[in-house]
Amino acid sequence: MEAKALENCVVVSESESDGFSASAGIAEVGIAKKERASNEEADTLKIWSMADCMRYAAEHSYAVRKQMYETNSYKADRDRAIASFFPSLSAGIGGTMNWGRSIDPNTNTYTTQQSFANNYDLSASMPLFAGGQYVKQWMLAASNLKMGQNDIARLKDEAAMNAMQAFVDVVYYRETVRLSEQNLEDSRRNLYKTEQEEALGLKGKADVAQFRSQVATADYQLTSQQNLYNTSLLTLKQVMNFPLDKPLVLDSVFPYLDLAPVLDNPDLLFEAARETNPQALQARYQFRAAQLSYKMSIGAMMPSILVSGGLNTSYIGGLRDVNNRLMRFDDQFRNNWGGYVSVSMSIPIFSGLYSNTALRKAKNDMMIARESQDEALRQLHDAVTRAIMDCNGYAKEAVQMKAKVESDSISYRLTLRKYEEGLMSPLDVQTSANTLLQSRADYLQRILLYLMRLRTVDYYRGRPLY
Repeated sequence: MEAKALENCVVVSESESDGFSASAGIAEVGIAKKERASNEEADTLKIWSMADCMRYAAEHSYAVRKQMYETNSYKADRDRAIASFFPSLSAGIGGTMNWGRSIDPNTNTYTTQQSFANNYDLSASMPLFAGGQYVKQWMLAASNLKMGQNDIARLKDEAAMNAMQAFVDVVYYRETVRLSEQNLEDSRRNLYKTEQEEALGLKGKADVAQFRSQVATADYQLTSQQNLYNTSLLTLKQVMNFPLDKPLVLDSVFPYLDLAPVLDNPDLLFEAARETNPQALQARYQFRAAQLSYKMSIGAMMPSILVSGGLNTSYIGGLRDVNNRLMRFDDQFRNNWGGYVSVSMSIPIFSGLYSNTALRKAKNDMMIARESQDEALRQLHDAVTRAIMDCNGYAKEAVQMKAKVESDSISYRLTLRKYEEGLMSPLDVQTSANTLLQSRADYLQRILLYLMRLRTVDYYRGRPLY
């Protein structure tokens, strides 16, 4: 069963609904009707579903934005690693102006005349062998780029998960506010009836005082739940990075819930999750990076071969030929061309134990990354197992709490009737009302927890969160 039901969960501020009537109680939460906005202004606002909130949180997360820049840096590292396979090319030009007593570049003797000379060169070099470091560097950069892209998905999922939790909290407290409002309304109605009966001499002042205390308690509970609701709504805006000064109207429709148990095998679901879950993939990429860094440290201890070559020419001002004629710039530039090709090998012998210690450190980092990967996979397996257990547990508890709500609702009506007949005290009515209120809140909580765990199971199946 997909966890699409929770996408339509709702809280609409200043709304009216018969989803929790005094007669039917919380038992109708599974098929509650959508609440209506109480004014035209609310009707013009966007109604945010849970999926909308999760998507907004993922798209506006500061952590996601920073990771995007980090991933762009990984892409630059990959491009640089690819470019390292190509030869490096450089060009240079220089000029020298001499005056006073100096060496004449034409006769190689001292002179006091002013002279000018300049030279031009073009050089290139390319490594032929470096112990495989360039290949491993490219593989490491490519792996880091994939890890950066995976981190973006991981952070988006974390932001969406946090928004889902905050959304559910708002739903829960909004419904408890409505339950508290109904409880307060019932308490005031019972107080009014008792006051009328007290005026007729059918009830005593103690009964009236008891119901006044019940009204005060219900009023306090309503105020407390309203504060919790406002706090949860503020938390949701903060998690979403939503402007605090703008209204956020949430949609909360509970469709029919089958409350079916999850039949997935935890081991099979784990095998599927380890291939798609960003947490598992992150640990895999980190271990891969540590492996490549270790191999690069081994390559750094091997000989390296470098081939290089270049071309150069020069011009000397005032230079004369054998006929004592000044040589032109283009003639000198063409006639003075020269070039070279060289191959060099560097063999590391001793570097103050730098290579050895770097190799040991890289190996330790690889072993740490492997242990971290095993730990991440173990935690994922535990999380998958726990999600299935919780989902099935909350489904059973919700069914049991639904039956309890129905029983407590009947008990409350009977207690209230017996009180009217003089067979029960106001304290019995208050106790029964509080029991019913708590049962309704517990049932709602189990429904929401079941929907959250069901969506989490779907997430481990590889389905998108929003």
